[in-house]
Amino acid sequence: MRSGPSLLGDDGSASVIGCAVMAGLIAITATLLHVGSVVVARHRAQAAADLAAVAVASALDRGVVEACEASEVITTRMRVRLRRCEIEEWDALVEVTAEVSALFGGKEATAAARAGPAR
Repeated sequence: MRSGPSLLGDDGSASVIGCAVMAGLIAITATLLHVGSVVVARHRAQAAADLAAVAVASALDRGVVEACEASEVITTRMRVRLRRCEIEEWDALVEVTAEVSALFGGKEATAAARAGPAR
């Protein structure tokens, strides 16, 4: 039997707890989205660096300039930026950067790769 208003004053406390739980879930979701976008950018950068290094190494017989130009096709199509293309003897060294989602501060993921003939 209920006799009047509650003496403890806990009316509405479930709403406050619900809001706190929702805020926690939103924070966890935002963190997972950020980590996911960084991982995707890193994998895209590494794949582009690997492919570009192979393209450079396979085009070395045409000269250094033409070989490094071959990597620009790959990096452009994979939406990464070519940071460095160097040749050491018959090895191609390529470094690229991929932009992480602009929602998370516009950071960059960097990857490097080396390709050349088997020794």
